[in-house]
Amino acid sequence: MSDTTPRPGSSDVPSAEVRPLSVRMTEGTRAQLDLIAQLNDRSVTEEVREALEFWIGRSKSDPKLLQRADAVKAQIEREAATKRGAIAAIFDVPTAKSGTAKGAAAPPKGGSSSTQLGDPARPRI
Repeated sequence: MSDTTPRPGSSDVPSAEVRPLSVRMTEGTRAQLDLIAQLNDRSVTEEVREALEFWIGRSKSDPKLLQRADAVKAQIEREAATKRGAIAAIFDVPTAKSGTAKGAAAPPKGGSSSTQLGDPARPRI
């Protein structure tokens, strides 16, 4: 069973999906939330969603959070560069400068490939 369901009436994206979230709170906080929802003629779920969307919107302009996000992005880029380098070291084929073209195998040790294949112009050793 999926933990996402279509969000009816979402203003963000018409086909947005929502995931359930269980939140523990004190009895007093829940009582206040229930009252606020009743006064606003909304469900508790909608009140929580509205509060979270407001908080996320406010957080997006928090200078400290933006600074931390930049640091995280820089760390992600460093890690990605390291992984790209590792993949290149394992899987990238050397260029013509190093003597092997992409897709070409190096000649086997002990002679050229034509000698190994029985080139009639070259005697076998």
